[in-house]
Amino acid sequence: MNDVRGITEENTQWIRRFAPRPDGDVRLVCLPHAGGSASFYYPMARAMPDFADVLCVQYPGRQDRRDEPLVDNVPELADRVFSVLLPWADRPLAFFGHIMGASLAFEVARRFEREKGIVATALFASARRAPSIHREETVHLRDDDGILAETRRLSGTDSQVLADDELVRMILPVLRSDYRAAETYRYEPGPPLRCPVVALTGDADPKVSVDDAAAWAGHTESSFDLRVFTGGHFYLTEHQDAVVREVVRRLRPAA
Repeated sequence: MNDVRGITEENTQWIRRFAPRPDGDVRLVCLPHAGGSASFYYPMARAMPDFADVLCVQYPGRQDRRDEPLVDNVPELADRVFSVLLPWADRPLAFFGHIMGASLAFEVARRFEREKGIVATALFASARRAPSIHREETVHLRDDDGILAETRRLSGTDSQVLADDELVRMILPVLRSDYRAAETYRYEPGPPLRCPVVALTGDADPKVSVDDAAAWAGHTESSFDLRVFTGGHFYLTEHQDAVVREVVRRLRPAA
């Protein structure tokens, strides 16, 4: 039995709660990277304290949603995530997005402010340059080997998965679609967010410089903080405990 009014079958397709906390004071929405799935956030969901109900978003086209059409652009994906999250907005929302998920989190937070007047408790933007910083990237136009080479370079997918031909065939369309979404995303100027923003990045990230991450400060009229960890594009997997502590520290006042 669900504890949230207005939940439909579509909501349960999109939202995964690996450690449900129906009495939580704040809901933390976690948005995966390109090629990623909701299960990437399983460790974070299990590690969060009882005051945070963690909602992990499962995009179409992967795992148990593999037969559904992929969404290859951020605006449409943001519209759909925003719609799905509306029933969950009965409590304060916070957003955590990794790489492509950070762009998506930003756009969903914008929609909540613009459409509903709901200001997030916090936005955590991980391993992603600020929306206003654009670089031309064309990984999504490469052949299959080129996309896999980039994925291996960034250590974004388990090497055992990439070594399995059958699994590779399954995930390649997802990788191409997500790379297209991330690389064709264009920031449309508008009012800055009214929520605090925390940018998190690795000091050896080949895709995001510290200055790129610091530029998130220009996208909020509230407070901004920058956390730099050792590591690359997926520093998060090496610093799980420290990242969770940072998120908990920021969300605790909402409890």
